[in-house]
Amino acid sequence: MATRRTSTSASKSPAKSTSKAASKSTTKSSTSSTTRKTATKRTTSARKTSSATKPARKTTARKTTSKQSASAKVSTDELLKLYREMLLIRRFEEKAGQLYGMGLIGGFCHLYIGQEAVVVGIQSKLKDTDSVITSYRDHGHMLACDMDPKGVMAELTGRDSGYSKGKGGSMHMFSREKKFYGGHGIVGAQVPIGAGLGFAHKYLDDGGINVCYVGDGAVNQGQVYETLNMAALWKLPFLMVIENNKYAMGTSQQRAAAGELYQRGEAYGIPGKQADGMDVLAMQEAAEEAVDYVRKNGPMILEAQTYRYRGHSMSDPAKYRTKDEVNEYRQTRDPIEKVRNLLLEKKVSEDKIKEIDKDIKQIVNESADFAQTSPEPDPSELWTDVLVEA
Repeated sequence: MATRRTSTSASKSPAKSTSKAASKSTTKSSTSSTTRKTATKRTTSARKTSSATKPARKTTARKTTSKQSASAKVSTDELLKLYREMLLIRRFEEKAGQLYGMGLIGGFCHLYIGQEAVVVGIQSKLKDTDSVITSYRDHGHMLACDMDPKGVMAELTGRDSGYSKGKGGSMHMFSREKKFYGGHGIVGAQVPIGAGLGFAHKYLDDGGINVCYVGDGAVNQGQVYETLNMAALWKLPFLMVIENNKYAMGTSQQRAAAGELYQRGEAYGIPGKQADGMDVLAMQEAAEEAVDYVRKNGPMILEAQTYRYRGHSMSDPAKYRTKDEVNEYRQTRDPIEKVRNLLLEKKVSEDKIKEIDKDIKQIVNESADFAQTSPEPDPSELWTDVLVEA
């Protein structure tokens, strides 16, 4: 088209020293030349299109094979374990939501429904020497750290048999035995504490690392960058996992955070990686690489792109997003359903899967019954665990 416009323009422009006949001759010659060039271009373009189509098909085939081989590397037993752990978190959180609605859980309650693949995938690649710390959306992390569902639910309901003797509630649980150093109610507060745990691992030379889970809404906190600076200077074994569920407390990431979150450590020489937080196998693969790097080199950031199905907390109606958006994630990207389909592909029977579902429901119901029948803390507990004497 560009050649044709040039030819037309040239034929219209006046020629001072040329006759009309010469002008016609020139125009014919130019048109003929243009036609030949256009034909050549079309032929070349067709060849390029033809040759480009074949590799594209090959590439697609290779990608499909690669995806299949990724799931093929994981044994059926491992898939069953991952399915079970994610389902436990999902059913536990659903039950917690019910108890909150009944008034049996006080204060705030932040559910982890939809994000299960992140913590299950990462925790599957950690060692017993590693420590974990997170924010107030912490029930799923506790269960993934192998904390007893009865003790977690008892703490949610403020009972003496809870992990913090009923004094911490939903946002402030702790288990030194399981190396779980708490959910923290202050946004971003766990990040400097996590680096401190990383410092302890390095000082004690115990081979452990700290994994610090933080939400996308906390990433803009100043203390996060003070921590990254120190972690880089001292080469601390510190992995900051950003659980990017897109909306923080209720504001879209696009409106609140500039740039890519996994690149936030670049100013300090801290590498970052992004992974699909709705795919537990993708999280396992990313975690394996990240954990290995941190053990050998120092701090790293791993951003898990995930999605929470419920509001920020139980009191959040989540009107800042559409029902269609939530349903799309539930129907097309649900992490538990994804593993369930893989199990069926591996010829695991529906009965086997239903048996796991039934078992998990029983565990969760027993934890709820235990929590409701456990005694409340004695008033004297108000004065305990306040001061640690050296």
